Amino acid sequence: MRSGHESARSLIARLSSAFTELPCSTTPIGDGPLGWPGYGGQLARAAERTGERESVVYGVAEIGGVTAVVVSFEFGFFGGSLGTRTGERIEQAFERARSLRVPVVSLVMTGGSRMQEGTLALLQLQRIARQITLTREAGLPHIAVLRDPTTGGGWATLGAGADVVIGLRGAQVGFAGSRVRPPGYSVTQQFAAGLADQLVPPDELRPRLERWLRLVTKPAPTAPVPSALGSSTLPATGWEAVQRARAPGRPRAAAYLAAYFDWHEPISGDRAGGVDPGVLCGFGHREGVTIAYAAQCGTATRPAGFRTAARLVRLADRLGIPVLTLVDTPGAANDAAAEKAGVGAAIADMFTAVASARVRVTTLLIGEGGSGGALAFAAPDRLWVTPDSYLAVISPELATAILKRDPSQARATADQLRLRPQDLVELGIAQLAQVPDQTTDQATAM
Repeated sequence: MRSGHESARSLIARLSSAFTELPCSTTPIGDGPLGWPGYGGQLARAAERTGERESVVYGVAEIGGVTAVVVSFEFGFFGGSLGTRTGERIEQAFERARSLRVPVVSLVMTGGSRMQEGTLALLQLQRIARQITLTREAGLPHIAVLRDPTTGGGWATLGAGADVVIGLRGAQVGFAGSRVRPPGYSVTQQFAAGLADQLVPPDELRPRLERWLRLVTKPAPTAPVPSALGSSTLPATGWEAVQRARAPGRPRAAAYLAAYFDWHEPISGDRAGGVDPGVLCGFGHREGVTIAYAAQCGTATRPAGFRTAARLVRLADRLGIPVLTLVDTPGAANDAAAEKAGVGAAIADMFTAVASARVRVTTLLIGEGGSGGALAFAAPDRLWVTPDSYLAVISPELATAILKRDPSQARATADQLRLRPQDLVELGIAQLAQVPDQTTDQATAM
């Protein structure tokens, strides 16, 4: 079933176990603020055809046991376009969410601003943007579902401006609609560009939305430190530490996340056109509560990876959700493409996000810890290390080259850098993570 064939109310009924519509103004607006010839008649016919008085329906819903305010677009009413009464209803919906202290779910399906109300319709985008901002400042989550189509101002405010963006597969999503720039832009392309977090088939929307609402409303008090999954013995030399961290068979981020969480949902993209598959970010369910995560996967971290992780940390901080970071990278990407994409600024953004977080950020070094690209993911004074990891100012090979030593001195340089896990503990930089065969109690961030 395509999302575009489903009315606002039928979608709400399919997603929620209970729904209470909030009262709306029913005052006739005649031919509208511009006196557009015949507009009043068009409104009357749209109301008769759809049973609605405007292009959005809103109210309080129960979804998976979580109370939320839902805004659902009726595409049959002027193509779900945004008029002055639409803006008023969306404003009232966000205001009610703040008064109830509950999330907002926007089920977006719109062709953009309503031509018959001119610039006054366009101004509703500012009105909606203010409501999104006030709701963010109140620490409340906003989840958007992109239906077919989601274009114009609806995409540029409620869609792209949400905390979590779920796209329904097959939807047309873009600022310019198909009548402006055929054939339009797909949600798959938006996802590939880092502008949507997930792609979901329409018939799987309800369970996915239920999971997300549970995640964003049940924060854990702190993020326990994961147990080490790899070796239980410490490396004898610095070079051994480096070789262990680089070993192909060593447990990586995906294994740690699977062992740590009951289940988790990813977010994707830096919201600026980039995705780094070497960085995993999202929110996970663990023993009934939520912990956010940002994890490096052992590759050189690209600018989009740093920006996505910084977005995750800031969102978690705003929602009061603690963060677990997993560090594993030979360093930041430093090729020409990375420099052009602003890798230095992206690293700075991640450093700032972690440093300014009010929630607790807990870090586990699970493999390579190469220079600032690794340290940007690490929480000051809350760093744990596994026996098969290392952290260094730079790789031993590059340090040897910079110091103008013979390449054969890389092993000795590794020892001099004191990069082993036990060296980091002795230097007061980190604590040693527990391994399952050493204790039955998991280390907990204090």
